Amino acid sequence: MAGASSDTANAPLDRAFGILAFVAGAKRSVAVAEIAQATGVPLPSTHRLVAALEERGLLKRALGSKRLVAGSALIDLATRTMGSAFRTARRHAILQDVSAEIGEQCEIGVVRGTDVVYVDAVNVAPAHGLRFDPGATAPIHCVSTGKIFLSRLKRKAREDLVRALPLHPYTAGTITDPDTLLRRLEEVRTRGWAKSDEEFVKGVVGCAVPILDARGGLVACLGVSVPRARHSFDELDHLIEPLTRAAAALSQTLGDEDDEAAPGIAPLA
Repeated sequence: MAGASSDTANAPLDRAFGILAFVAGAKRSVAVAEIAQATGVPLPSTHRLVAALEERGLLKRALGSKRLVAGSALIDLATRTMGSAFRTARRHAILQDVSAEIGEQCEIGVVRGTDVVYVDAVNVAPAHGLRFDPGATAPIHCVSTGKIFLSRLKRKAREDLVRALPLHPYTAGTITDPDTLLRRLEEVRTRGWAKSDEEFVKGVVGCAVPILDARGGLVACLGVSVPRARHSFDELDHLIEPLTRAAAALSQTLGDEDDEAAPGIAPLA
């Protein structure tokens, strides 16, 4: 009887998690009826749960539609979870090793909405210019991690998102024309890694490579942002090989359950 009672008590929570998992995995806006059909939750109960999840910011209506997408609270929770997953002793050590090899700050970034959020960083040299410490953010169209994320979207989703983005000119080098950005993203998609040429902060260039899961899905990116006085835009190409090796090592750690949290790493803001 106790087990049955426990199952009954957990049923709404299980249904709510099922709804969130379906919406988050759909990669498009979905109707309430679709959610009900996919999760097996009766339509009236789906409406009630969706309304409760909307109130908490976990779901929201797509712009100009009644269809649902992940809300800001769910995206924030996912980003914090991703940040926690990367802030482990083993992964932080890999970041320290590649930073020492390159001689520049290295950072791990994930995408939250239309921003890149940096979840861990190591700097072995005196800081000059731009620093992406844990919790720092950058607009998705200005930095290499954002370009990798955008490049891996399906063509229509990529074009729709790029044309909807406010391509604010942070510097004279910021790409503000959607067609130009889309062409660059095609190059990134073909090449597999990205560079940025003084597009967010004047005098700072950067590059990034993807960190993939076992299925080849994008989990995060590993990158550097350096003063142009130390590395020209073209010289960034020489950093891709050590970054790629480190990203592969980070990918191999995904799914580890016995790694201890790395001390002294700031929580994601």
